[in-house]
This record gives sequence, C-alpha cells and structure tokens, in this order.
Amino acid sequence: MCGRTSCHLPRDVLTRACAYQNRQGQQRLPEWRDADKYCPSYNKSPQSNSPVLLSRLHFEKGADSSERIIAPMRWGLVPSWFKESDPSKLQFNTTNCRSDTIMEKRSFKMPLGKGRRCVVLADGFYEWKRSQGTSQKQPYFIYFPQIKTEKSASIGTARSPEDWEKIWNDWRLLTMAGIFDCWEPLEGGDCLYSYTIITVDSCKGLNDIHHRMPAILDGEEAVSKWLDFGTVSTLDALKLIHPTENITFHPVSTVVNNSQNNTPKCLVPVNLLVKKDLKASGSSQKMLQWLATKSPKKEGPKIPQKAELDVPQWSIQSLQKRPFPTKRGSTGLLERWLKQEKEEEPVAKRPHSQ
Repeated sequence: MCGRTSCHLPRDVLTRACAYQNRQGQQRLPEWRDADKYCPSYNKSPQSNSPVLLSRLHFEKGADSSERIIAPMRWGLVPSWFKESDPSKLQFNTTNCRSDTIMEKRSFKMPLGKGRRCVVLADGFYEWKRSQGTSQKQPYFIYFPQIKTEKSASIGTARSPEDWEKIWNDWRLLTMAGIFDCWEPLEGGDCLYSYTIITVDSCKGLNDIHHRMPAILDGEEAVSKWLDFGTVSTLDALKLIHPTENITFHPVSTVVNNSQNNTPKCLVPVNLLVKKDLKASGSSQKMLQWLATKSPKKEGPKIPQKAELDVPQWSIQSLQKRPFPTKRGSTGLLERWLKQEKEEEPVAKRPHSQ
C-alpha cells in the first residue's frame, strides 16, 4: 500500500524535474493549474494536496493529449457520483486502489473508463515494517535509485538557493500510477479534484517490508503512455501496471510516524543497530558508512568478519540487488544533501506546512 509520501521540492524545481517531450519531439515543461494549492512537505498524508501530472486534454477540448499539466489534487478519491455535501463523509477508503479489483469497483472503474489517468509525483514514499515479536513498526523511505552527476557532486559547496535548485534538478522523482475524479458539490461551487494511487503486489526487494507497493511507472515511455488517454486505450494502459524492482530504500526515524512532523529528519537514514541517526564518523557496516560520509573516497574503520552476521536484512537485500556504486549515488546523495540543508537551511528550502 502507500499511505505517506514526501514531495518537498519548490514549485519551480519540481516543474523542471517533470520536463518531457511532446508528440512532436519538442522539449516541454508542464504548465501548472491551481499552483497556489501546492504545499511542499516531507510528510504528506491522505486528504492533503499532492501534485499530479495529467493530460492537457482533460481541461482543454481539442488539445494535444501528449501535452501535460501539473495540478495539486486531494489524496483520496471522491467519486463524481458521491451525493453528500461533505467529502469527508465518504464511508470507504480511497487512498489506494488495488490493481486486481480496479475494474470491479464503481469508484475506480468509472473514472478509469473516462481516461482519468494521472501520475502522482513524489520524492519517494514511506512504508512501515512490523518488527518480529513486537507491535512496533520500523519506517522506511522508498524511492528511485539516484544517479550521481556533476551537479549532485557539488552538494558540499552549495551556498545559495540557486545552487540547491541546480542540485535537485538531478533528483529523479518517483512516478506512481493514479486515477483521478472530479466531484461537484451539491450546493454548487468549485469542483474538487482528487486521486487514488494504484497498488500492486510488492517486488521481491520490498516484500519483507510490506506485501503491497504503488504501481510505479518506470521511465518516460511508461509515464507518457499512462497519461495519453487520447491515443492509448485503457486495456493497453493497464499493461503498464505491475511491480518494479528498480527501487531502493533505507530505514528512517519514527519521527515520520506523526504526519504533523514536516522536517528533513523524516528522510535521514538511521542505523538500526544503534537506533540513532547516522554520524559522519563511520558505522559498523559498509553500507551505513556510505550513507554517513560526505566524500565517496572516505573509508571508515575496517569491520571484523564476525560483525557481518549482524548486518540488517534491508542492507543485505540492497547490496545484492544492485551494483554498489548505484547505492552511493542514491542514499549517499540524499544523506549529504540533508546534512548540508540542516546546517544551512536556506529560506527557499524550508518546508511549508500542509
């Protein structure tokens, strides 16, 4: 399932991260609709507004269906046929939509049949794993692997809002398949646009954390086909809905458990062996050392062979699943940026309340 996300980028940076090519091969940036409703946050929960991508054809008759719009929408789909005056009175949960029953439930089948497909944007999402033998749950932050570039390597020298924008231009946003609908209040007024995130069985890499995951659209081609309801049929679009193994994750602090906590601490990797934030002085195993160090060339203390048996299961999965340099460019990039942001905290990057 997916019940909490992070989408903290400023509006203009988020826009540049969504650059695309239209049907004519022209490089474009999506245009905003109701931009003032977008509130960046490290900790977004259902019923808050989150940015989604959708085809311009939904708003402009005769428009090119490959052209894109970004619009903040309410998380938790309110069906167009809902008859109450208050959407909070909806008696069932529409935060997520299971892919295996999507064509059975009226709330999802109707908007899907109308081509109301969208792509939910996020830095990543959070999921909780139940600890064995206890009622406690450990939160994880899950996102696309990040590729280290010349811009992202300059994190340690960033000193201005402009520098931060250049760095986060390189962040690959998580793109999740969703369905949206438009509900009109009985007493009149503005339409309420809302969405649900489609979920599938978890991939092997995430199955130990949770048995469900969002339907992630991996790559520009998948995003384009899902959005372009003008030329891609519903049946063809549904072929894009399946688990992906192209994902990475790390454990984070339980500070994220409270949805009111909107802080970079929600994303900072933690060491499950010592139950505290990672320190740049090193750690007891190699993956956590890379999360904590500012320089990829810096080596931590050698680890006794015996300690390898105590490496947390999430680390073993991550190391086996993907080449090691990819991990350096993913969690290492995130960790170094968050450490620098905590020290500097430029005005333009401070989180806004939801």
